[in-house]
Amino acid sequence: MRRAEQPSRRTVLAAAVAAAVTAGAGPAAADPEAPMTTDPAAPARAVPSRAVDNRAWVSYTDWSGGTAKGTRAVAGTRPGLVIGKPAGTAGYTDPHTGRTATWEYGTWTSPVHRLAVPATEAIVSWNARTPAGTWIQAEIKGTYTDGTSTPWYVMARWAAGDQDIRRTSVDDQSDGKSTVWTDTLAIDDASTGLRLASYRLRLTLYRKPGTKATPTVWRLGAMGSDVPDRFTVPASAPGLAKELAVPRYSQEIHKGQYPEYDNGGEAWCSPTSSQMVVEYWGGRLTDGQLDWVDPAYADPQVCHAARFTYDYQYAGCGNWPFNAAYAATFKDLQGVVTRLGSLTELETLIAAGIPAITSQSFLKEELTGAGYGTAGHLMTVIGFTADGDVIANDPFSASNDAVRRVYRRREWENVWLRTKRYNASGKVASGTGGICYLYFPARPSAAQRKALSAVGVRV
Repeated sequence: MRRAEQPSRRTVLAAAVAAAVTAGAGPAAADPEAPMTTDPAAPARAVPSRAVDNRAWVSYTDWSGGTAKGTRAVAGTRPGLVIGKPAGTAGYTDPHTGRTATWEYGTWTSPVHRLAVPATEAIVSWNARTPAGTWIQAEIKGTYTDGTSTPWYVMARWAAGDQDIRRTSVDDQSDGKSTVWTDTLAIDDASTGLRLASYRLRLTLYRKPGTKATPTVWRLGAMGSDVPDRFTVPASAPGLAKELAVPRYSQEIHKGQYPEYDNGGEAWCSPTSSQMVVEYWGGRLTDGQLDWVDPAYADPQVCHAARFTYDYQYAGCGNWPFNAAYAATFKDLQGVVTRLGSLTELETLIAAGIPAITSQSFLKEELTGAGYGTAGHLMTVIGFTADGDVIANDPFSASNDAVRRVYRRREWENVWLRTKRYNASGKVASGTGGICYLYFPARPSAAQRKALSAVGVRV
């Protein structure tokens, strides 16, 4: 998120989880056949099976299942969930404005989903429309492998706008076995072997009393994962030479603009990347949507993306599901948060015309040509050279023209997929383990559908 090798808010939170894992990493947390090494050039054995389970509710049949109280499924080209006859009213005091209001609401609770991969982490994401006077809450309740259960954890209170409520994650949620870190539910000590075995998701849809307005939720899901702890990942062989025509935007030209949104453009790698991919798919903002931006600022749509991905609790624009949800506010777009396991999977997506927004952290010397080190940074992979090197739109660039970069395949692959690294102080820090955002059409082509299915994403 920032160019300097300094702790971001997310890194501080993730480090607490990583410290618990590092303190006693054993066979439950690591692939026993993959020796831990700090040499990125050294060979590493492949993970024997997929380490990610990605379940989504998207169809009319999906929404007609589960348990509905005050909500109903709607059919059509994009099936979804809306408020029917409200289940009741509830008060909500916004912690970021102090305003208290009463809202009508309805709920929907998913069936139990048993994870194919018992998970150390789970990330919930959603796609929804929230017209003025409406908002949604997303929760998860897990069952551990020891048979006990988590409480209902609030993963988000979200609206596309910021006038009715301030979209927010919720801090200080833990049961002594797992904790919510901004947008991620994580097992506190993975070395014990404890995992999430299954979960249910719950949506609460809110609207102002006496109105007919309603949120519409088109997609709800969670990505559970158990990525082995490793400093080095297996090298993949190049398999594709292709480049997508994704718009290029620099976060750096927005330095100092709207500092109320995470200190301005210096920290806007996530929304800047999101806006690139939204526009690649044809998403456009109207003059009316942008009339709040100072007309002296270039690329006002990047300022807009920062404002409308901003998490008021996290105090930043890097909440992963908030970015995916922002993308899905554009007509006929979907967004998910997932993990990929290799550059081969990324090549599968690029071949189908789907770019990916990836999260990585590295020292300056670990990624040739970057010119900076980072504790956490988002960039957009748009293709591969004939030699298999990664072509990325890197928003940490001095100008829009400088955004396109080519990074060495082996270096880039390692800094993206590893879960452990050494920071500038020589201490063990966490890596993102292949986290990415994928934005794609609500009605994907057959080739896009096949590629998404190949990387575990249901459409």
